[in-house]
Amino acid sequence: MNTSGDRLKALLREVNLSASDFAKNRGVTPQHVNNWFKRGVPMGRLNEIAELLCVSSRWLSDGRGPKHPPANYLLEGPDTRKLLPTREDTGKYLTGPACRPETTDVEIPLHPTFTSSERIRVSRHNLQTLNVHPDRAIGAYMVDNSMIDIIQQGAILAIDRGRTQIIDGEIYAVEHDGMLRIKYLYNRPGGGLRLRSHNASEHPDEYLNHEERFEQSFKIVGWVFWWSTLNNRRPPVPLDEHLLGWEGSKSEPEVGN
Repeated sequence: MNTSGDRLKALLREVNLSASDFAKNRGVTPQHVNNWFKRGVPMGRLNEIAELLCVSSRWLSDGRGPKHPPANYLLEGPDTRKLLPTREDTGKYLTGPACRPETTDVEIPLHPTFTSSERIRVSRHNLQTLNVHPDRAIGAYMVDNSMIDIIQQGAILAIDRGRTQIIDGEIYAVEHDGMLRIKYLYNRPGGGLRLRSHNASEHPDEYLNHEERFEQSFKIVGWVFWWSTLNNRRPPVPLDEHLLGWEGSKSEPEVGN
């Protein structure tokens, strides 16, 4: 009996991949993936998906046997490896639990608008999943509240400088008159742009025509592909100080913004 749906869902959580991103990776609709969660992965795609996520197809199907195949399972026959597509051939292979590289993090520099020499650590697995080359990645901090509720002020950002073509509604980092800004971008006729903030009540939409883009030194730095999550709305509930082993003051320390 094919009971793979729950195991597929758990595997996607392990590799931090949403159902919609996995659907796009496999060339199917998100509804297909939701059906797989409920009814199991179709037998015709079981081996493909098991190999993709570096697990045994039998374990994925019914939960029996070892979860991960032997380390040398691709080398059992002299020509077996040649029959399997490589990550470079397909562009669709993911880094699963058994296939993660030895170095799991990559350090990327901050955008030049930040004077600090600090570097930001980004998961190599996330870079590979999104096909972002480490040399193209650059970091930043969210310095204002224009994207509040989706990107908090003070959050860390990672930007792919290799993706500067505008896809309407995606989040981009831009340089605008020497300032680094994070905005939703939309194309407009004649080479114009609309810049939209998530916090539209405080930051209304901005419009630039083709000439204004040049006059105001407007440049798209890249697509924002990752950001940290901060909960700035800390509830006014005292900490359980005895659990933290505090022996000094009973007041909660201030945390910088």
